Amino acid sequence: MSDGRNEKPATLVRRAALREGVSRPVATPIQPSVVYASPSIQTLHAQYEGGAYGYTYAREGHPNAELLARKIDAMEGAEGGLVLGSGMAAVSATILGLLGQGDHILGGNQLYGRSLRLMHQDLARFGIETSVADPTDVEAMRAALTPKTKMILVEVISNPTLRVADMEGIVALAKEAGVILAVDNTFTTPLGYKPLDAGADITIHSVTKLLAGHSDVTLGYVAAQDPDNMRAIYDFAVTVGMTPAPQECWLAERGLYTFPLRLEKAQENATALADWLAEHPKVARVLYPGRADHPDHSRAAALTGGVYGNMVSFELIDPTEAAADRMIQAAPDLPFAPTLGDVGTTLSHPASSSHRGLTSEGRAALGISDGFFRVSVGIEPIELLIADFETGLAAV
Repeated sequence: MSDGRNEKPATLVRRAALREGVSRPVATPIQPSVVYASPSIQTLHAQYEGGAYGYTYAREGHPNAELLARKIDAMEGAEGGLVLGSGMAAVSATILGLLGQGDHILGGNQLYGRSLRLMHQDLARFGIETSVADPTDVEAMRAALTPKTKMILVEVISNPTLRVADMEGIVALAKEAGVILAVDNTFTTPLGYKPLDAGADITIHSVTKLLAGHSDVTLGYVAAQDPDNMRAIYDFAVTVGMTPAPQECWLAERGLYTFPLRLEKAQENATALADWLAEHPKVARVLYPGRADHPDHSRAAALTGGVYGNMVSFELIDPTEAAADRMIQAAPDLPFAPTLGDVGTTLSHPASSSHRGLTSEGRAALGISDGFFRVSVGIEPIELLIADFETGLAAV
């Protein structure tokens, strides 16, 4: 008779499903499984061929990513959007999934710094030609088209100078030229602008920013009108492994529930802060699309219906790095961090972060001096923000 000491605990190493009950969880469960078991070969065939619904391997999709994608789809008026590991993954999958050797892409000249690096330094290695033009001037965009142009990539509101693209003109230009129009909608968000409804072919987000909203997630999203384009983007992203983590998708989904409230409060603060900065003697200029003195204010109002966002940029009266650094060090309660869209306000210095890869002449051509700041305004009490900026500016 065995005393039990040599018996193997078989039930401990065998996979088992959780028991289902008559109730369900209110919060979305996190499902970290990398693999999913199918009951038969025929079932697996059906899954891959679209005849049955299910998951196989997390690199190809998993429940938390799909749920998040469907929620952003609903906001963007899209179908079949894809969540990826970062905003730049979404940009890269869009370009490299749809373009190849001999194709040309035209970008806005004030894209996010890494998007510009991708265009200026990386795409040539894949045989893709690139050029940039001012998206506020549709005729400049038209002049930059070539017979090889297959895609236009723009941001509705540029980073970091907050210029507003002539989206109506660019949509018409893309249709006239028969090229794909991809729009990075991160700054504007679906509450301010819906690219697909406006006639664009592709919409892109850095979910990391306002949609997730807490600086604890790195994710991207892309959706295309044409199912064939969406499939090509999906296939490329899956092949090179741009997989998002279930935990991050879960956090981003949770962030979406408060997104409209956060944006409303952050925009209210941004309006007040921009007005206060505009009157400060240490500030040379302020850029906020909601202000009447913004060069594209009328266009912003027409495009976004008054949703001007939470981003404010300004330039010091002393446009030097030394003056900028004094301000940063004098205001330690303003996190100096190259991000945006957090519930808390963050301060960014493009010359030393997002646009450091450009020459000083290149930054100057975009209106970015060493005394130029970009502020992602959060939801703190506005009195605290103004006090922090007052302390910082006193050191300039």
